[in-house]
Amino acid sequence: MVTVDEILNSQRSHGVATILALGIATPSNCINQADYPDYYFRVTNCEHMTNLKQKFKRMCEKSMIKKRYIHLTEEFLKENPNMCTYMSPSLDVRQDITVVEVPKLGKEAADKAIKEWGQPKSKITHLVFYTSCSVDMPGADYKLTKLLGLQFLAKHLMMYQQGCYAGGTVLRVYKDLAENRGCMCSRCLI
Repeated sequence: MVTVDEILNSQRSHGVATILALGIATPSNCINQADYPDYYFRVTNCEHMTNLKQKFKRMCEKSMIKKRYIHLTEEFLKENPNMCTYMSPSLDVRQDITVVEVPKLGKEAADKAIKEWGQPKSKITHLVFYTSCSVDMPGADYKLTKLLGLQFLAKHLMMYQQGCYAGGTVLRVYKDLAENRGCMCSRCLI
């Protein structure tokens, strides 16, 4: 007779989770941090606020950020002036952008990781997806599963709105899945 412990042990992987590949994707519009205060005050029509701009410039210099990757180009912002006007409604426009673009960036990053990993997509059993924007149903994880052509048997987990600490949280969840939930660490995709 098989015991519960034997069943659980047979479902666990042996060894520690390992990252076998990494893919990164960013929006194509890149702004150097040194240029960002001028850009920001220009697109928001606030260049007359020189004291505030100087304060913002100091904040940008101390942030240690080198580049900012954003979907919002100056042309797009000119076509959507509510996005740059204080107290104007712009959430729907922003949400519409992220619902489309976040899964695309996820696919670009995943394609790079899968290529580096060197295994067929059919071996992926789990997908862990996080975004600090783009709340939609079905979620970006489902859309990414479709974009990648993954089998719908792949289990996926979507995490939203956890801010800057999400990277560590996603890795912790992935580690738990890989080591304790019966999946093989070489078959998960973060």
